[in-house]
Amino acid sequence: MDNPALPRVRLDDLENLARRADTVIGRLRDRIYAPGTEKKLDLRFPVRRAAEMVGRSEKAIRDAEDDGRLPMPDKDPETGRRTGYELADINRMRALFGTLPHRADSDEALVLAVQNFKGGVGKSTVVCHLAQYLALKGYRVCVIDCDSQASTTSVFGLNPDVDVDEDEDTLYPFFRHGGPTSLHYALRATYWPGIALIPANLGLYDAEYEFAARMVREQSFVLDRLRDGIATIRDQFDVILMDPPPALGMLSLSVLRAADALVIPAPPNNIDFGSTAHFLKMMGATLKELAAAGGPRDYAFLRILATKMNDNKSAHTAIKRMMDAVFPMDMMSAVLKDSAEFDNAAADLGTVYEITGPATRTETHKRCRAYLDSVNREIELLIRKTWPSHHADLRKEGLL
Repeated sequence: MDNPALPRVRLDDLENLARRADTVIGRLRDRIYAPGTEKKLDLRFPVRRAAEMVGRSEKAIRDAEDDGRLPMPDKDPETGRRTGYELADINRMRALFGTLPHRADSDEALVLAVQNFKGGVGKSTVVCHLAQYLALKGYRVCVIDCDSQASTTSVFGLNPDVDVDEDEDTLYPFFRHGGPTSLHYALRATYWPGIALIPANLGLYDAEYEFAARMVREQSFVLDRLRDGIATIRDQFDVILMDPPPALGMLSLSVLRAADALVIPAPPNNIDFGSTAHFLKMMGATLKELAAAGGPRDYAFLRILATKMNDNKSAHTAIKRMMDAVFPMDMMSAVLKDSAEFDNAAADLGTVYEITGPATRTETHKRCRAYLDSVNREIELLIRKTWPSHHADLRKEGLL
């Protein structure tokens, strides 16, 4: 019975609401993905910063340019001054001087999942910034977007609704019966040197149904399909990062089976901490059940990362202390604190590492960059410890 004081919300009303939301999203995407606005990396590094990144002196770089081992840098046509080096130039220098940090051929690329079954914990933020941090260091990185919301795909410059075909470009074809036997078909170069992407879009959600149908139809263990696919591209990269959906579904379970290591982002508040505790409990029980069918899986490391931390909130500091007490060996030392800079970058579907110009000189940016570098440096060290070829250098650095 209708109530004139509170009209019922009908299906037509929901559809109208969805249309209006689509209009807003469309306007935002028209601005960000407008013709002629293809995303590019605008980072430029002066020679002093380049020398730090390469691990050689400014003189060594200039000498290599003078004798033709390196190309001469671009110069401003009006002032004649150097305009700085791009990341591709930095990697060319690293290759010349032998300072690229790649794993040895005898080491395996590390497959790292940033995973939590709770949404809104900073999962995609961690994946995108970690990928770019590693690329700045000179590593070869692959990012696999396993989430049909495709946030990571958008950050790396692709419009999921236009630039990504669910039948050709995402993981979905690989999961279908009779699909490709390798993931090479889905790899895309990005505007970041050193980062390749396997994108996602809303159609990837159908993979959940495909998994279920195949398990019933074939009576086989299909949750290692992703793991097998990653094995076909593994030798091209140093690190493979996976951004799974925030749910306990077939894709999330496949990610857990494919990963060599896990980082679990968890904001220090009661609801998110409770969800993380449930995630750990469910993960343990589920992996135990899956091991009976597909064999056991273990991890090189598992770390819990406190995200969205606000030191001015007493509840955050109290719960963070509790997390440190409950997980003394598993909490990361670094904390990813909350910052308006993440919102500033996300307004243009970008990251903090992509911000350039005067905005990089603000205290807000410097603090946020310091938080990110601290978190990513700690994860980088964990990654390097999995590579025996890096152990001698780590011992020299006092890190092993």
